[in-house]
Amino acid sequence: MSSIARVKGVSFALAITAVTASAAGARPEPPPPGMVAVGPATLKLFDPPRPEEATVMVARFFLDKTAVTNRDYLAFVIRHPKWQRDVVSKLFSDDHYLADWESPTVPGLRAPEKAPVVRVSWFAAKAYCAERGLRLPTENEWELAAAADEKSPIADRDKRRTEVLEWYAKPTPTIMPAVAQKKPNFWGLYDMHGLIWEWVFDFNIRSSSDGRRTDEAFVCGGSSLRGSDKADYASFMRFAFRGSLQGNYTTANLGFRCARDAVVKGANGANGANDGASRVPTRSEVL
Repeated sequence: MSSIARVKGVSFALAITAVTASAAGARPEPPPPGMVAVGPATLKLFDPPRPEEATVMVARFFLDKTAVTNRDYLAFVIRHPKWQRDVVSKLFSDDHYLADWESPTVPGLRAPEKAPVVRVSWFAAKAYCAERGLRLPTENEWELAAAADEKSPIADRDKRRTEVLEWYAKPTPTIMPAVAQKKPNFWGLYDMHGLIWEWVFDFNIRSSSDGRRTDEAFVCGGSSLRGSDKADYASFMRFAFRGSLQGNYTTANLGFRCARDAVVKGANGANGANDGASRVPTRSEVL
């Protein structure tokens, strides 16, 4: 989301140019277990706030290979009972939170352990990632990761539009299939399209029609879209869906995966900053 979170659809107006330049002697940090490196790259935004902001730099970052599964999330709620559905605060989740689970600590037959966890709020997803020392990906990061097909960082426009629209036309399965059943994309990521929608950190930071930013209300309200390609229904649908959600909402096909800054180590072993990534919330803030 941010397909809505960011989520499901792909932005067909994306243009990506790989960036390989790095400081002399610098070496990239390898991805943590279960994650892959994405970028760095420049990203042409589908819905820029202003013409001069149409292209942004996305720093190298790490992203989970798959969406978080029911098995993963079960371990989290057992360690942190405040996120179990019978006690979670309604400020942070609606009445449908984990509704497919058999009980607060038993996913059951309707939520197979290898299937992606759904009916999880933005607040809950953020807390889960923070416990791992991670964060939700930003919208730009997710769009960069999702723009790829199996062989290229930029998927064929017509093929991807057909794929996404066919997915939109299908009803949400009563029981979600397992993750990673299809081939990974160029970056090594599974199920960026065709399985679930996914939360992103800044899912609802949009610009209003007069160009004003609405960042201060990103968790509680939508705003008008300003994309130029009115025929790109798949992208418009996704962005409109993002704008319609609040942070405590849950849906039957909305899950998430976690991200992390990628640190560049200099020749002397020092860690360099990775500009453009979101701050990781402290555990005390969300757990």
